[in-house]
Amino acid sequence: DAYRRYDYGHVAHTLMTFANVELSAFYFDIRKDALYCDAPSSARRRAALATVREIFGALTRWIAPILPFTAEETWTSAGYDTSVHLELFPEIPAAWRDDDLAAAWDKVKRVRRVVLGALEVERREKRIGSSLEAHPVVTIEDPALLAAANATDFADVTITSAITLKEGAPEEGAFTLPEVPGVGVTIGRAEGRRCARSWKVLPEVGADPRYPDLSPRDAAARAEIDGAA
Repeated sequence: DAYRRYDYGHVAHTLMTFANVELSAFYFDIRKDALYCDAPSSARRRAALATVREIFGALTRWIAPILPFTAEETWTSAGYDTSVHLELFPEIPAAWRDDDLAAAWDKVKRVRRVVLGALEVERREKRIGSSLEAHPVVTIEDPALLAAANATDFADVTITSAITLKEGAPEEGAFTLPEVPGVGVTIGRAEGRRCARSWKVLPEVGADPRYPDLSPRDAAARAEIDGAA
């Protein structure tokens, strides 16, 4: 619609907000661990790759009219042998819109916001360096928020090595945010050793004697790669 109105400022703002807020600061930030560290055969990694390909195809086509040379270089670098400027904007399947799922993830993002705030305080006070050194304990008063967080791998969502979710009122001294009432976070240290591949701090690091510096997930991935080689 903005292109039809020749409102290129709106196009640029919408696409940059999507790229920076939804992709870079959220989806890519969370999923890079699976993309980098899961085994090549991993269903989670393959699903993420398929999603990234869909995002790439849509975003490159959408931005092509206002960044023609950059979009063309990006398109051909991905192996396409035709010009992006001969492509149509993608038809996004209506079934991909899931309002219930979006509402659930809005709840997850609210809880995540509090955890990220607590982690930032810990980094600022130099009690941790990376978020992967942390084991947050998250107390959530609202059962709906707790259920939404529990329905995800919330340690992955918060980019921590471990996490504990429990129901109840925030404990005294816990980190809270006024805009997310009823959620409190205390930060402990993750137990174990740091995986040399994923940098997660886990007690299981070294469980596979073939790879004494790796977590079981990363050892299995490394074994698969080495076997393929």
